[in-house]
Amino acid sequence: MTQMRDGFQSRIGFVLAAAGAAVGLGNIWGFPTQAANHGGGAFLLVYFIVIFLLALPALYTELYLGHKAQANPVKALASAWQHKEKKIGAAAGYIGLAGAIVMLSFYSIVAGWMLSYAIEPVASFLGFNALSSFLQSDSMLRNFVFTPLMVLLTASIILKGVKSGIETWSRRLMPILLILLIGLIVYIATLDGAAEGFAAYLVPDFSQILDPNLIIAAMGQAFFSLSLGVGCMMIYGSYLKPNANLPKLTISVALLDTAVAFLAGLLIIPAIYVAQHNGVEVFNNGKLIGEGQLIFAILPALFNTMGEIGLLVGLLFFVLMSIASVTSTISSTEIPVAFLVENHEVNRTKATWIVSAVVFLSASIIIVNFDWLFGLVIMVFTQYQLPLMGLFYFITLGWMFKRGSKLHETAHGAHYWFAQYIRFVCPILMTLVFANVAFG
Repeated sequence: MTQMRDGFQSRIGFVLAAAGAAVGLGNIWGFPTQAANHGGGAFLLVYFIVIFLLALPALYTELYLGHKAQANPVKALASAWQHKEKKIGAAAGYIGLAGAIVMLSFYSIVAGWMLSYAIEPVASFLGFNALSSFLQSDSMLRNFVFTPLMVLLTASIILKGVKSGIETWSRRLMPILLILLIGLIVYIATLDGAAEGFAAYLVPDFSQILDPNLIIAAMGQAFFSLSLGVGCMMIYGSYLKPNANLPKLTISVALLDTAVAFLAGLLIIPAIYVAQHNGVEVFNNGKLIGEGQLIFAILPALFNTMGEIGLLVGLLFFVLMSIASVTSTISSTEIPVAFLVENHEVNRTKATWIVSAVVFLSASIIIVNFDWLFGLVIMVFTQYQLPLMGLFYFITLGWMFKRGSKLHETAHGAHYWFAQYIRFVCPILMTLVFANVAFG
């Protein structure tokens, strides 16, 4: 028996959920590092431009495919590639499905680290020094404690469905994330060294704006920060009501995601300069020390220089990071869950536990082979799958989708030119992003 499809009940619920899917570690972890290493204000300016040149059309494309099909990515892409080519679309859907599982596997591990570091200040404040050391360690045991916790936390939300689970929790978590982010910015702004960080971030060096490396880096970051290419936005688009105003919703999600990325830079980059002012080494040969060391070495070292208030700041920061992790894991988990429910008529409870078990098994394989497998998985996923799937979505909507291919014929004025932009310009821009991240 076909199960009745759940869906978003309000515009704000969808916007917060979709923005939550996009607002992940890429925004709060990756974006500030890219900005710090590519000219600060110059990168920020170019990033804003390419959000609208590439990421906004890509977001619309993915939402459109899901919304028109009212189905999970496997079904949506199969229906878009009609007749004999249907298998091509379905195959791409399965690749996206596998990518969602892979992403969840390493993302759950990293999310577990965030949760561990969020608990550490409490252990330190209570004098549990052995526990504090364990929570900051790189041990396999710590990974096997906190990874399943994040998987279970995600499952507990997915079990309740779209309206009662994803939408309800997104409406709770996203405002908390924004409050924490703004509160931490205000506090960091009061510390010595922060003014230099604000200047580096907000004042562009116009001589760097035309640097090809900066432009391509901004294009890649804009695409990845919106969580595009894995099907998250396609499945969320499928849960919208048929009469939803898709262009308006697309702009709302992009603006909220971009605002969070901007605020993240407004927090992290001044914090880097505060850390440098306090004697923490943050730059190496003019480049910011690697992303992992930024989050798990530089910032904790900064918090340690603040005394007891540093425990509270560290707690709030890693709670912020944990929330950003969860809002992303729930969207990725929904992809395979929806596939099992719709394509194989498995009930949501059973589907959620099956997906959670597969994710934990996959994550366990990565943990056991961490030294060589973790980096490889991230590289293959971010450098190859995401940009190639984004390119595939553009081709699907612009050239293969029956309704999409007629878009340029039926549209008029600005709509006509936007359709041509998706068909011709976006695939070229996406190819440039792929060429840079894969070979550059």
